[in-house]
Amino acid sequence: MTAVAASIPVLRWAAQRARLHDDVLAARFTKWPLWLSGEAQPTLKQLEDFARLTHTAFGYFFLPEPPTLTLPVPDFRILRDASLSEPSSDLLDTLYLCQQRQDWYRDHARMHGLPALQFVGSASMQEAPEAVAQRLRETLGLSTESRRQLPSWTDALRQLIVKSEDAGVMVMVSSVVGSNSHRRLDFFIKSAGAQVKTCGSRQMPRWWSRYLQWT
Repeated sequence: MTAVAASIPVLRWAAQRARLHDDVLAARFTKWPLWLSGEAQPTLKQLEDFARLTHTAFGYFFLPEPPTLTLPVPDFRILRDASLSEPSSDLLDTLYLCQQRQDWYRDHARMHGLPALQFVGSASMQEAPEAVAQRLRETLGLSTESRRQLPSWTDALRQLIVKSEDAGVMVMVSSVVGSNSHRRLDFFIKSAGAQVKTCGSRQMPRWWSRYLQWT
């Protein structure tokens, strides 16, 4: 079969983003070490299989260097001056899916004449976080006392989701990318500017403990 001149830097980059080690790839693609050394090249079918395995756009493999991928939303996963790592394919694919649902919800709200949410974008950087949190608690109808009466963090989370949806916020929670059970998620995303929140449920207990500290 015809060999394809795939970019070696992009092959390495795709494997690293997918968190696939060389021994795993060599078991699936016997000439993987030779692809990286330039002594051999993948066939078209092999490269297509590799692209699917690493969730990488096929055209990227013909670039001389890996593309610079950025998040389509602000990233609040770091503290202070910590450096940002390149977004994974799982994170990007989940964000793109959320944005598709976001567009649908925006059209749905416009079609049915739903009012704009006044609390979205109502806070400023000059306000104290405690004041903003208190105003949001009042908007959602949440209280520290009612939360203390709930038996577990899952019940408190369920309450937050119900209250948020009652206020007009679309909440998305998933532990996988789309419907692919082989792509597990481990992060939290929130897009309040468009009335959308989404989080990877595997990280929920850790995120929820931080939320409880603020509320």
